[in-house]
Amino acid sequence: MIEGIHTENAPFVRFSDGTAPPLSQAIRTGELIFTSGQGPLDPVTHEIPTDFDDQARQVLRNLVAVFVAAGGSKDLIVKCTCYLSDRGHFAAFNRVYAEFFADCSPLPARTTVVTQLVRDGVLVEIDAVGRVDRQ
Repeated sequence: MIEGIHTENAPFVRFSDGTAPPLSQAIRTGELIFTSGQGPLDPVTHEIPTDFDDQARQVLRNLVAVFVAAGGSKDLIVKCTCYLSDRGHFAAFNRVYAEFFADCSPLPARTTVVTQLVRDGVLVEIDAVGRVDRQ
């Protein structure tokens, strides 16, 4: 069974005309969770921080909110694909990422790509794969 996941605790970005993009925040199939890319939009204020570290922290909070809604948790994330808009942010990203996952062992596998991101002002985006928490 494939289930689409949606939570108000992570932003669901809409286009300027108010329509939603053709995607789910995440998909759960069996014990696996696959997220769409999570950006730095705050789900309450709908603002994007200007500081890179703050953006990276917000992206990680949004990512975990989607995992929790799907029945997972931060320590069940097994693979992250991280997108940075500028190679110059790599060291800062490593620091924020390491702080965020400091209590997880093992750390998720990770790929980091430098690319142009879709929305102006967005410096980082992450999608991930993880498991559902067995209880």
